[in-house]
Amino acid sequence: MRMTLGDVSYDRSIPGRSAGLYLTARCPVGCAHCSVDSRPDSPTISDFNLFTEIVQELSGRKALNSVGISGGEPFVERRGLVIAINELSEAGKGIALFTSGVWAQPAEIPKWIRSAIRKVSCVFLSTDTYHAANIDDAVFIRAIQTIVSENVWLIVQVLRRDIDSATRLLDEALGLDWPSFAEISPISELPYGRGASLFESSGSWPAHAFGRCSLSVSPLVRYDGMVAACCNEEVIMGKGAGRLRRHCSTVDEIATALDDYVSDPLLRGLHSVGAGSIVSHPRYQTLENEPFKSICDLCWTMQRMTPGVDKDPVLKAAVLVAEVGGIS
Repeated sequence: MRMTLGDVSYDRSIPGRSAGLYLTARCPVGCAHCSVDSRPDSPTISDFNLFTEIVQELSGRKALNSVGISGGEPFVERRGLVIAINELSEAGKGIALFTSGVWAQPAEIPKWIRSAIRKVSCVFLSTDTYHAANIDDAVFIRAIQTIVSENVWLIVQVLRRDIDSATRLLDEALGLDWPSFAEISPISELPYGRGASLFESSGSWPAHAFGRCSLSVSPLVRYDGMVAACCNEEVIMGKGAGRLRRHCSTVDEIATALDDYVSDPLLRGLHSVGAGSIVSHPRYQTLENEPFKSICDLCWTMQRMTPGVDKDPVLKAAVLVAEVGGIS
């Protein structure tokens, strides 16, 4: 199943159609702006029985169309990556694989890496000034050429300020016809993890000015059983509102957490109605004119004001009207 950025975004916009698998926290690259503060000795899979059950649970979810595999650097966790890709691809799930391309340092790419890439639907390959400090142009170009040679769609993920550099690398690796094989996905700086010391928020806005969150209906499962409602880096690392995170010890608990997050009225409302509209709800009205630096900050505050299991009929009705009306 070949997937473009548009395909990935579409799956993320439909409740239960997409999920993430946070494969490992380890990464050898050491980028100064890493939003999850990944290091060579960061935690990784220790319970492969549970991890295998996690992958089987994702593979068996009928409504789930695609899974994003991220980290850390997924390729440093060979055993887990092979298990995940084989199981998910055999189940017919689309796989979006996120990587720095550090695995392309050897001139001869190992066969197991080529085999893994061949089975995924697309690869998000990251580059920017900070990656370049440890992954030079030759390595990055080799990663580009390896992915494309396996007939896999390439999405180069890059900070907006480094788009020209990414375009140059694509030109050099694939020629001027590179849009036939790849696309560029510009992203913003994230002031999380090590990036907190490099990037600052650009300002703040009143709660009523915020719109919809495109990722609040796409939960994430970490290698150790932790389930997060979304892929926000700080939630993954244990920060933010506790309602957005569950530590599960069995696959049944993981399945329940996934179901609960996909059906949660507030999370679905953030996606379909939008945060600025939800703050008119009596429960959140005190927030309407309060300033927030991001929709994530606003979401965390709203989550702290929400019961663990939310069955509010007004919010559920608003979400139903929005979704039936084709907003989401």
